[in-house]
Formats: sequence, structure tokens, C-alpha cells
Amino acid sequence: MDSFTIVAGTAAPLMRKNIDTGTLIATRFLRSRSIDLGASLFADWRYQADGTEIPDFVLNQPRFRTASILVGGANFGCGSAREAAVWALARFGIRAVVAPSFGEIFFDNACENGLLPVVLPEADVDRIATALEAATEPRLIVDLERCRVLLGDEAFPFEVAPDRRAALLEGLDETSLILRHAAEIDSFRARAATERPWLYR
Repeated sequence: MDSFTIVAGTAAPLMRKNIDTGTLIATRFLRSRSIDLGASLFADWRYQADGTEIPDFVLNQPRFRTASILVGGANFGCGSAREAAVWALARFGIRAVVAPSFGEIFFDNACENGLLPVVLPEADVDRIATALEAATEPRLIVDLERCRVLLGDEAFPFEVAPDRRAALLEGLDETSLILRHAAEIDSFRARAATERPWLYR
């Protein structure tokens, strides 16, 4: 997966609580590999029944169409465990989501796919969203190296578990992390085969 260090770009405020994975990507878009998940992100909020855009939806507005950062409400990504919710965000171009809290499985899936979920206090998220809504150029910087979100000259620190942070900075998924210990695993298996040979018959 792509490494995550610093992302600076347009940030779109979508301050709704409990945005679930079914809203991020509806089940009907998971039936074919040829479907563009990025174009289908938030489909029921972005499009009319005839496929035309709903102008008021934030990602359809000219200022936010190229967003690489999404600022959302509490419990973002709740609901089902579908990993495609993260894929849809990533294929749209979203690299980070800033919210007061996340669905636990969504949080794990995001980290595993190089999308950074940033947890900030609700008051800070509200402050950022309000500033973005008023800005002519709504931009944020999400800096994983220094663990902070920058809104102009104002910095909002956040925390990420050390193993998560290291994996994102280096672009390593769980399999890649495990393979870094291949020599230790092989050594353990060889020793175990000698000490408990009946397990390997």
C-alpha cells in the first residue's frame, strides 16, 4: 500500500454523525469488479435517481470536488465490516478522515489500506469544519510524521498507536509486517520441529 507521511489538500466538511459503511458504498455497487467505487462513494447522497448530481452535497460543490481529506462527525464508518467502504474513499482520492470517533472495524480497515483515520476532540473537529465551510480555499494539512492537523497556523495534535503509525509511514500492511519477522518465524518453526516432532508429521 502507499505510505502516508503528510497530506496537504482540499478538506471537505461532512458533519453528520453515524455515517455508516452502507452509506459510504451501497451493497449494489459490490456485485461487479468493473464498478468505479470512487464514483459510487456516497452515491445515494451525491446523485438523484436519474444519475444527475445533487448540487448541495458537499463533494459536488466546486470548492470540495477535489477533496483529499474528509472531516466527519462522530462514529464515522460504523455499521458493517465491508472493506470496500475504505476502498471507495481511497479511489475517490481521500487519504485521511478527521472525526471525533470511528467504527472500530472501519478504523482497522482504513489503517490497513493506507487511509489515515485521525481522532480529534469533537470541539476541535467542529472548529475545523466551521473554518472549512467559511473558507474560499478550504485546505488542511494532515502530518503523520509530527502527528498534527494544521489549519492555517493552528495545530491540532493527535495520537496514533506506534505500530499503526510505523506501518502507515512505511506503507506496510499486516502481511508485510509479519514478513519482516520471517527469519524469526522460520527459526521458531525449526526449533519446534525438533522439540515437538509429532506436531509436524
